[in-house]
Amino acid sequence: MTSPEMVTWLQERTALGILSPEVLNAIAQVIEEQVVPADKTLVDEGTSPEALYVLHAGQLESDTTNKNDPALACGFLPGAVIHLKELLLDELAACTITTVTECNLWVVSNSQFKALVNQYPEITQAFSRQLAQELAQVTSALGYEQERSVALRPYLVPKAQRGIVGTSRYAVRLREQIREAANERQSVEIFGEPGLEKDNIAALIHFGSAKRREPIIKVDCRILQTSGADLFGRAGGKPGLLQWLDEGTIVFNNIQELPPELLPAVTQLLQTNTYNPVSRPGEPPAEPQHNKARILIVSEQTQPIIERSVGRVIKVPPIRVRKADIQAQVEYYISLYIRAKGIAKPHIAPEAVRRLQSYDFPGNLKELKNLVERAIVQAEDTSVLTEEIFWPAETKKKRFRVNLLNTYPRLRRFLRSDWWPDRINYGFTVAAFAILVGVLFIGPQTRDRNFALNLFWAWWWPFFLFLFPFLGRVWCSVCPFMIYGEITQKLSLWLFPRQLKRWPREQAEKWGGWFLFGLFTLIFLWEELWDLENTAYLSACLLLLITAGAMIFSAIFERRFWCRYLCPIGGMNGLFAKLSMTELRAQQGICSATCTTYQCYKGGPQKGEGMETNGCPLYSHPAQLEDNRDCVLCMTCLKACPHRSVEFNLRPPGIELWTTHVPRTYEVALLFLLLGGVYLHRLSELQSWLGLQLNLTSFWQHLGFSLLALTIPVLVTFVAYGLIYLFNFQRQLRPFVELAYGYLPLVLGGNLAHYLRLGLSEGGRILPVSLATFGLNGEQLPILVAHPAVIDFLQGATLIFSVLLTIVLTQKIARQPFRVMFWQYLAAIVLGASMWAIIVV
Repeated sequence: MTSPEMVTWLQERTALGILSPEVLNAIAQVIEEQVVPADKTLVDEGTSPEALYVLHAGQLESDTTNKNDPALACGFLPGAVIHLKELLLDELAACTITTVTECNLWVVSNSQFKALVNQYPEITQAFSRQLAQELAQVTSALGYEQERSVALRPYLVPKAQRGIVGTSRYAVRLREQIREAANERQSVEIFGEPGLEKDNIAALIHFGSAKRREPIIKVDCRILQTSGADLFGRAGGKPGLLQWLDEGTIVFNNIQELPPELLPAVTQLLQTNTYNPVSRPGEPPAEPQHNKARILIVSEQTQPIIERSVGRVIKVPPIRVRKADIQAQVEYYISLYIRAKGIAKPHIAPEAVRRLQSYDFPGNLKELKNLVERAIVQAEDTSVLTEEIFWPAETKKKRFRVNLLNTYPRLRRFLRSDWWPDRINYGFTVAAFAILVGVLFIGPQTRDRNFALNLFWAWWWPFFLFLFPFLGRVWCSVCPFMIYGEITQKLSLWLFPRQLKRWPREQAEKWGGWFLFGLFTLIFLWEELWDLENTAYLSACLLLLITAGAMIFSAIFERRFWCRYLCPIGGMNGLFAKLSMTELRAQQGICSATCTTYQCYKGGPQKGEGMETNGCPLYSHPAQLEDNRDCVLCMTCLKACPHRSVEFNLRPPGIELWTTHVPRTYEVALLFLLLGGVYLHRLSELQSWLGLQLNLTSFWQHLGFSLLALTIPVLVTFVAYGLIYLFNFQRQLRPFVELAYGYLPLVLGGNLAHYLRLGLSEGGRILPVSLATFGLNGEQLPILVAHPAVIDFLQGATLIFSVLLTIVLTQKIARQPFRVMFWQYLAAIVLGASMWAIIVV
């Protein structure tokens, strides 16, 4: 290459281009060309440079031991001038330079370059000016960075506190969402309950992104100026946080508390990535500015306009749905605490983990961390953190509950044994029911001479009505209807091997309740019009019809479809079971965190202490039960569970009716039908009380009056609700279908009061009636009957107590001032008084 070509190349491609052509020509005259092979050291760090090098072709790289200035380690491309500063200032080489590829170098020796510097002072002057300019630029940049640092320092987030702990599908999904968000630059809303460390998730997104070296700040929306000056800056004045931040990340914490005046501006920022600096009063609006910062939003409440404006939403799952991660979280918090305190790591007992998993943690991770630290402090030098050390607050579902299985271990053993209910059902109930039906058909047909009819009407009805408040739907676990249904199911599968049909759940949930309501209505009318209470063979037909329904549907569908959706007795039992003071439930935390087989629901082989079962006959998972309606207390889940999750709790009677209850229209219809049944059973007394002169021996008059009696409670309660609405139309009242459950104690009490007379006056005659069934004289056998005055007292006390409970329960459900619900309370009193008139007096 000729000298003129060298001069042109040096002017256009190198830092020497600031020199005059005369000087460049002089340099070109002394340049020597060298070819250096790859991977050869050109100069060592800390030595005096031997020459000035200009890289004409190839690639060099430098390395340094100076950790305080990592910028010295870099690569060089063609046009790079090496050792210019060192030769001018007589310094040692700051780094080691090696060839990456074969390089073509233009070399000016040290002595020749110094001679040129002495000959042409312009060289020193030009580069002194350049260094001064660079110093000024560096000083300006340093001043800007210092001012920027001062502006951002109060809001800086130095690092992410921790990653996402756990292996559950929720934790895995959350990590994936963070990773995806980190790879993008669009805005993100991080939404979730308090205590979920959402700001830490924002930090994870930033420090996992390509802009991790840029600053990240967190701004509390509660303290932002309503003008927005601190965020957007002032036109022609002080910059705002967004301008100082440049390409960093801003986290808007608690966006739900953003001043309303700022909502339009923040929405504009999210939607268009522009903002307007704040103008002084009287000045025109400032020009929109482009925002370079990434925006992350942390919120605890849904903000629809914000959610529509952001590019991505991450919903952080609460800890109550991540029960499988609780043990890992606890171990992590234990490790953090012992590392900070320098103490030995304690072991956490499995029972303690189960207790934590049974709690819902409304404070989420923050509450769990505090709980773990408190437990370690309480344990002192103990090597094991036991269940007693952890005492989280109880959830609403666990409040006021006592697990009887823990209090009485013998009860647990009995309920898990073969005796309950299989041996009772197949060793006694099957045979006893067949005998009773046979006696009803072939024995005497009146209640005073047929012990089976006496047992059915004078024993069964009052006994189980009395039992509902204590053991709920326990009758269904020993019910002969379904025992014969199960026998039919097994025999049909043995004779005709096939796959039983799955339940049509959607149709059954929609129409099953109305089916059993209609069936119960027909039973009531049949009972009244044909005097079933005192006609043995008709009572037997009733029992056989219900049994036939159970057998037919058991041959078609799997498990106990009839019991859950269609059985009229089961529907009544499920309704009254809501008032029970006991319940079968499971610890949701243990079920969601530990269980993977769901043997209590699906069935399966023996596992641990869990026995082999066919699963819940009603397809109910004990952890998902909201009330007692769909639990027959067969204890299949208790036997199947290998984790001791199932509980049999003592609780306040009917507590779910004002806490977690879900109302159903067909249940309310059945409720009022059962209440109307009390009047139906007392038609003669009702006619006398009303002063009517009807001929009840006439079928049509009897039927018409029966239907009228069934509608009396509905008419009274509808009038009461109408008056409530009329006098309080401006209030937010609960729907009638919810308030109607308040009458449930009155329904149970009215039916019990009716059957008490049969139980206390005829039930004690069972011995002579039993002999009379077989044509023998048993008048000399002892009897035990109550005095009529005692019966009246018990019936009256039952009705009074039922009315009071109805008022209390209605008040609990309604959550309204007493005066607002006055008309419903008056309706309960009127119904109670009318039943007193036809039952007691």
